[in-house]
Amino acid sequence: MRPTQALRGGGDIPLGKYNHYLGTWGNFGSLKQKGIVSYGIAPNRQNPLAGAFHDAIFNTWRRFRNQVIYFAPPMIAGYYVLNWAIERNEYLNSKAGRAEFGGEE
Repeated sequence: MRPTQALRGGGDIPLGKYNHYLGTWGNFGSLKQKGIVSYGIAPNRQNPLAGAFHDAIFNTWRRFRNQVIYFAPPMIAGYYVLNWAIERNEYLNSKAGRAEFGGEE
């Protein structure tokens, strides 16, 4: 079994397909690669907030639309239960409610 290049360690011995040693970590000794093009833009030429407000509105709507089915029904049910409880409490503490249910408690 052949050990990996990392296990061979040390020295400037020729390794690899073309017998070229790249060097140790942080000290690569290979030639510059050809045919690789990279583009950049200066930081003072960028617009970091381009389209941020437009995207925020539509992204918020999309997320709300996908999540409303999970929180709206419990909130609506809770509202109706709370409303019923408040009305029932007001009735039981009224003159008519005390007359109807006053002797049971």
